[in-house]
Amino acid sequence: MTISMVVAAAENNAIGKNNDLLWKLPNDLKFLKNITWGMPVLMGRITYDSLKGYTMPGRKILVLSRQPNLTLPHATVFAAFNDAVAWCEQHGYKELLVLGGGNVYETYLPLTHNIYLTRVHASFPDADAHFPPIPTNEFSLVKATKHDADAKHAYAYTFEHWQRNIA
Repeated sequence: MTISMVVAAAENNAIGKNNDLLWKLPNDLKFLKNITWGMPVLMGRITYDSLKGYTMPGRKILVLSRQPNLTLPHATVFAAFNDAVAWCEQHGYKELLVLGGGNVYETYLPLTHNIYLTRVHASFPDADAHFPPIPTNEFSLVKATKHDADAKHAYAYTFEHWQRNIA
């Protein structure tokens, strides 16, 4: 099973504050949709709550939670990451896309094969959620596409694809 992470992070690796995004970048949302369409997406329960009822059509939402017997609308809940991976394998998926939040990213980065990162060219020192630093001795940048700020995008950003180095 290929494990991939999809994240938008600022220059200081900030990803959110008060369970919300720090920016509005419409092209990043399109990027997210294109990468995740038809795929299982895994997130922590707090990140699920940040969706505020949005069901992510075309994707299967999987949620990690420590709460036993938790049920959530439009989602399948797992107590353990390995159970979510097993579910994906049983349903014929070859890749699981991890969408956060910060603790989930940090915990499962060592198991990750690909990182699809939207690097937002700004810094947000008051953020309360962060993506862990990418260990560049373990991952290589294989593609980067830079975009300037414009009328719809307050910040410049770069779509990056990082791939784990094969030993």
